Amino acid sequence: MHYAVDPGLYALGQPHSQSPVLVTANYKMSFDALRRALPGRDGWLLVLDTRAINVWCAAGKGTFGTEELVVRIRNSGLEQVVAHRQLILPQLAGPGVAAHLVKKLSGFKVVYGPIRADDLPAFLDAGLKATPAMRRKSFDIGERAVLIPVELVGTLKPAALIIPVLFLLGGLGGPQGYWSNTLHYGWWAVAGLLTAIFTGAVVTPLLLPWLPGRAFSLKGFGAGLVTAIVFAWAHGTDLSVWGGRLNTLAWLVIIPTVAAFLGMNFTGASTYTSLSGVKKEMRWAVPMQIGGAVAGLGLWLASRFLT
Repeated sequence: MHYAVDPGLYALGQPHSQSPVLVTANYKMSFDALRRALPGRDGWLLVLDTRAINVWCAAGKGTFGTEELVVRIRNSGLEQVVAHRQLILPQLAGPGVAAHLVKKLSGFKVVYGPIRADDLPAFLDAGLKATPAMRRKSFDIGERAVLIPVELVGTLKPAALIIPVLFLLGGLGGPQGYWSNTLHYGWWAVAGLLTAIFTGAVVTPLLLPWLPGRAFSLKGFGAGLVTAIVFAWAHGTDLSVWGGRLNTLAWLVIIPTVAAFLGMNFTGASTYTSLSGVKKEMRWAVPMQIGGAVAGLGLWLASRFLT
């Protein structure tokens, strides 16, 4: 999470006093995307200190905001570098920047450019005019899918510590010896956790528009409940005994709970989430998810001794 460039003023090509000033975040991928979109062009790049967070997320958090922009204008000496008083900001910076305050405090007018950096050449050539297509952000399945690898890597790191613990706990109780139980029940426990991770980090973003509910935790929970039922059926636990019933119930709780938690990581793949909305959802969802995880683990451990 240290993929950043130093904030400040950068020259693109051979800029002069009339060259446009484009503002971006100091997340290196955002910075590189902006440079890559303007080959052969001259301009100034004003990079804000967004704590290495991309434009949209930083705008929501407030680090790509009015105060940081005004401070960066002053600290960079921008008013002495360019003769005009105009800044081009990404459209997705809008939630964090009050354009009228920037004008009042710095003297620079804010012009919102297109959503995608790739549209900047056409935007500049048209005299800073954006087409409706430039103002529209899509969230198709391909754009959601590219988020999956980083979420999987981030989730599998702590899972690598949990998996051996679950595997070894599977040997407790049971009708056979410890290692025989471990090889059977332990592997099923590992499979259950991986099913939950796959559902939350892969299935949920791919099916996001079609999953019921507006809250992302509910979308993940719904997907998790379906895969939990499939997992329970594949497990083939004997429901005639209490151990089998508790084991099945445990995974019907654990899998949707973990999937619901992971599903909340994809709030950036929609148009209707906001910082206040995310905080509101987390206030009620996270305590329920913690309770569900504890209850599910307790039911699973209890099932190990009721055969």
